[in-house]
Amino acid sequence: TMVQRSLLQICMIMALYIQISRSVCLFQGNKMNYHIMNLLWKMGGYFPQQCLSETTDFRFPIEITKVTQKNIIRIIYELLQHIFQLFSKNLPVDFWNTSKIENFQNGIHHQIEELKTCLPEEQSKARNSFQTWILKSSTYSIKKYFQRITNFLKDKQYSHCSWEAVRMELRTCHIIFDSLLKKK
Repeated sequence: TMVQRSLLQICMIMALYIQISRSVCLFQGNKMNYHIMNLLWKMGGYFPQQCLSETTDFRFPIEITKVTQKNIIRIIYELLQHIFQLFSKNLPVDFWNTSKIENFQNGIHHQIEELKTCLPEEQSKARNSFQTWILKSSTYSIKKYFQRITNFLKDKQYSHCSWEAVRMELRTCHIIFDSLLKKK
């Protein structure tokens, strides 16, 4: 019985350790952001000159840079979710390196999964109704931003140049991601 009790205690400690280690936020923001943006760059190379006429202002919701430190993880999570959805269909595989597209998608997915462990912690911090309103307003702005991008791609029939314009837009988002991550 002494051995059984010791074994039971060890099993309980292991189960507790596994549960705690799963819920620890391991998000490595700046490092992962650099890696993802590097993959985005390599996916298609330099911006083709013949696509210069396709550039457009998607009106990035700059107000998200004003979110409180408590809501940053949620905002980054929302942005990554939309980027992942955007880069999951109608890609110009004839022009972009397929393995680099897959690496980019996998990197985004991995980052989203890491952030999921951080969300419950972030949500418990955002109890103030004004903060909740700002968060909802910001997530709505992000949704509208990606809807404008999706509409642009549809209007351009998912052409290579329209995707290049989107890829260029997301490279500029890199700067905003960095500013959000520095707040964290």
